[in-house]
Amino acid sequence: MELLSALSLGELALSFSRVPLFPVFDLSYFIVSILYLKYEPGAVELSRRHPTASWLCAMLHCFGSYILADLLLGEPLIDYFSNNSSVLLASAVWYLIFFCPMDLFYKCVCFLPVKLIFVAMKEVVRVRKIAVGIHHAHHHYHHGWFVMIATGWVKGSGVALMSNFEQLLRGVWKPETNEILHMSL
Repeated sequence: MELLSALSLGELALSFSRVPLFPVFDLSYFIVSILYLKYEPGAVELSRRHPTASWLCAMLHCFGSYILADLLLGEPLIDYFSNNSSVLLASAVWYLIFFCPMDLFYKCVCFLPVKLIFVAMKEVVRVRKIAVGIHHAHHHYHHGWFVMIATGWVKGSGVALMSNFEQLLRGVWKPETNEILHMSL
């Protein structure tokens, strides 16, 4: 018990909860999302041949859940792109991961201990997005439990649901990887 009081974990948790979500957690979310894009077959070649298509795929990986939730709730699909700081941050991460000299940034963020920290921070963002999605749906449909659940699900797994459209943009559409037909855990 004395060890726990000496570490003052309560104060640490309080100071951690005061860290603003942007840019620390969003940065980690963008890094991991675009790393997953780079792991896709043909993504590096696409970034060299068609950088605009590669950038669009990266933005779908970063903001796909917002686009789908807006579609589900009948709001403008492009509304989240008015958040300039997030789009610029995601674009900078895309540029660094795909075009940094000697893949230096990519090698740094792929170093396993660093990557594990980023993945853990990405999951914190996912939980927050689910909660925000449910809250957002509650404003439109006060008694629509299924709408709230569906919106939370879409906000939490939007990238997986947008993967078919993203593959179509890259020119490697694989219908057998449809997330709705073969759900991942």
